[in-house]
Amino acid sequence: MSQLKQTLTSIKWGKVLFFLLIVKPVVLIALGLNLVNRKGLPKNGPAILAANHTSHLDTLVLMSLYPLSQLHRVRPVAAADYFLKNKWVAWFSINCLDIIPIERDGKVAREELFKGCFDALENQQIIVFFPEGTRSLTEEREFKLKRGIHCLIQRYPDTKVIPIILHGLGKALPKGEALLVPFNCDVIVGDEMTHGDDVNEYLANLTAQYESLLTQCITNGKMVKSEEDQQTPDH
Repeated sequence: MSQLKQTLTSIKWGKVLFFLLIVKPVVLIALGLNLVNRKGLPKNGPAILAANHTSHLDTLVLMSLYPLSQLHRVRPVAAADYFLKNKWVAWFSINCLDIIPIERDGKVAREELFKGCFDALENQQIIVFFPEGTRSLTEEREFKLKRGIHCLIQRYPDTKVIPIILHGLGKALPKGEALLVPFNCDVIVGDEMTHGDDVNEYLANLTAQYESLLTQCITNGKMVKSEEDQQTPDH
């Protein structure tokens, strides 16, 4: 009973209602999701959903994959300069998205910069983290990953890191646009990554994971054919 009470008090009901009444219906109706390996999503933390980033839809789609009963565990890392830019946006970001704000001006020491992330992992939460650090203007690009994700797992090495490729969301809601365009999209969930002390090697492995997952997307026109499909038919 005490655990149930603790769970109920930790739930932000504005967040639950926002996803129940708006996000989940929009994702279900407006976006045709090709979801691969849903079972690879961690049910408990500490965990990091490490995804590429091209649209504000990225966060909403990833969080919508979780049932409402687990949603209180899932929190996105978001830029403080954007999501806390005025009191109305800040209220929505904190109460409906439950963000972990992070400063991007480079003036904050690393310990303070990632304090919210450290606290979330300490509390066994699942954080949505974009290793590229910002949205890309195009879905076709080289992945330029930053060191932040390695900093997190160095502090909490038991953290599960799940690489995820999102494709098509940048066309459904491009950067700088406010109008959603219905579009088929891919969500490809990878397998848990192994940790490593060498940051360059770790980021190279994550990049390789992204490139491999991209081959499973149906919206980029570069999906690798299966062995059966590649066989020449007998004549």
